[in-house]
Amino acid sequence: MVKTTANTKHVKSQTLLKATLIASGIIGLAGMILVGRTYLGGRNKMVFSYLRNPSLYPEYQTEALSRCGDAPFLFPSTGFIGYLWDDSFKLFSRHQGIDIFGGTAAGKTPIYAPYDGFLTREEGWRSSLIIRVPDDPLNPGSQIWLYLTHMADADGNSFIDAAFPAGTYEKRVAAGELLGFQGDYSGNPAKPVGVHLHFSIVRDNGTGHYLNELELNNTLDPTPYFGFELNAKKSGKSEVPKCRP
Repeated sequence: MVKTTANTKHVKSQTLLKATLIASGIIGLAGMILVGRTYLGGRNKMVFSYLRNPSLYPEYQTEALSRCGDAPFLFPSTGFIGYLWDDSFKLFSRHQGIDIFGGTAAGKTPIYAPYDGFLTREEGWRSSLIIRVPDDPLNPGSQIWLYLTHMADADGNSFIDAAFPAGTYEKRVAAGELLGFQGDYSGNPAKPVGVHLHFSIVRDNGTGHYLNELELNNTLDPTPYFGFELNAKKSGKSEVPKCRP
């Protein structure tokens, strides 16, 4: 009787072990598929291909200072919009803006103001600018902020135009005005990013200051401001974001 009970416990233990291994295998496989899709497929694959040889993909590019229909914003920099608003190009991350890859070396692709406003470059900002737009063209009476970053080389040498030194506050700029050039600054010289402009539209905190741009909910979908689809949840993973008249 004791022997039979022991055998039963052994069989149950083996069954539980097999079930655990199968479940772990399924979870592991799902994780590998997710990682593969996140890091190797979709827009990641398109970005890597474009950066290797931009000349092969002229149809990927949107031109600086172009306007899509009657949208309020000019496009700020020439290049391929590799990542969109609310994208997930890495695990557990949601992208707060759009990334425009110029396909050139750092310091070569110009960046322009997409709309009239008042520019600030905080003390200590090596690669970033923010423009206050007192009257949101799509929501009159509301204030928004236009954030632009990665405008420096890997070592933090700024590509921002000399007209906007660190410590600049509330300097009037006009749509189309030169702000600087695309760079690859990440904050860590050993791990530069691909040369690009990160652009986002940041909400006002209600007291005349911008909210934390790192939080997706503090930013706005740029689609209606540029007049074509820039929301990752509504755009196909392999679709090139372009103005389509």
